[in-house]
Amino acid sequence: MRKFLKFVLPLGLIALSIVVVLVMVAIAQGKRPDRKDEGNQAVLVEAIQAEVSSLNFSVTSQGAVRPRTETTLVAEVSGQIVTVSPNFVPGGFFRKGEVLLQIDPSDYDTALLRAQANLASRQAQLSDWKARSEQALKDWQNLGRSGEPSDLVLRKPQLAEAQAAVQAAQAELQQAERNLQRTRIRLPYEGLVRNKLVDVGQFVSPGTPLGVTFAVDRAEIRLPLSSSDLQFLELPSATRLDADKRVPVVLTSQNGGENGRWMGEIVRTEGVVDQASRVVYAVTEVVDPYRVLGQSLQDELKMGTFVRAEIEGRRVEDVVVLPRSVLLPDDTVLVANEDRKLEIRPVTVARAEPRQVYVSEGVESGEWVVTTSLDAPIPGTQLAIRGEKPPATDDDGGAPESEESTP
Repeated sequence: MRKFLKFVLPLGLIALSIVVVLVMVAIAQGKRPDRKDEGNQAVLVEAIQAEVSSLNFSVTSQGAVRPRTETTLVAEVSGQIVTVSPNFVPGGFFRKGEVLLQIDPSDYDTALLRAQANLASRQAQLSDWKARSEQALKDWQNLGRSGEPSDLVLRKPQLAEAQAAVQAAQAELQQAERNLQRTRIRLPYEGLVRNKLVDVGQFVSPGTPLGVTFAVDRAEIRLPLSSSDLQFLELPSATRLDADKRVPVVLTSQNGGENGRWMGEIVRTEGVVDQASRVVYAVTEVVDPYRVLGQSLQDELKMGTFVRAEIEGRRVEDVVVLPRSVLLPDDTVLVANEDRKLEIRPVTVARAEPRQVYVSEGVESGEWVVTTSLDAPIPGTQLAIRGEKPPATDDDGGAPESEESTP
């Protein structure tokens, strides 16, 4: 019995294992799911519809506001400062012709009186020699002498010397008057004081700096422009005065959380290329930046403010504005055609900016441009645009309409 079990039992276990394996294979084959046909599955993408428009390009730049006219005041005569205007302080506003400083005029008043007296004396001497010359001519005629009298007889050398002395005295008088005027420091424009360098009681001599002022009628901003920026702008010539060719500029600045906005115009270009930065500077002008002359309704624009400028450029017709991210490195874009199949479309780029691109050819109005990034785009791939309703299909198509089953 033991020998029987020793030979039969292993054979039985082997046979049982074979049967179990066959049953499991049969069950697995019976429950294998049907493979879906994924050949026509559409790729879901996001897209925007192209719109053709006409617009003006804009170029951005930045710079600091500075005065168009700035003056360093220097003493032209020597003396002690005896009067200082209350407006001659840093930030003080003054009117045209207002006396800001007064240098002691006593010595110059005396010099003026001396020059006036000297002129009167020289004029009297000239009158005396004129009378002598006329009397010499009468004596010559009364003596019955023939011919013309000589210059010495008519006292012409003495008369010429007297005339020269009068002219010299007149020049001295004019110099004395100018020196007296120079004791009063005034400017030919309305402005603000930037720096004050002297005060009452200080002695100054010719060439001593007194302060720095600037006019408030105009402010200027130097805007650097690269060669790529210039091709989109129509700027006034640096060598011709184009009074009517002024380019509008919008200036903005953020200071202390508050945004400022001003309108200006480019009035000229400096006409040279900076050797270090390789840029050309265009000068923008703002009228009445401090609103003290009644020529502007804009907010106050302080000197030294750093502003961002948006310059109106050339006008372009029939372009499509797209996000910069849709343009591929080979100047192509992905387009979903009418059948919602992928096309890789070459385009002509009129201008590319960091955030958007202007396409002049290659995309028509109403076409869908894919904005989703595809790792390996294949032309002809079926697409589904997010947010767009799928087209209705009949029984002959792919997806049949659902119907309620009746019991």
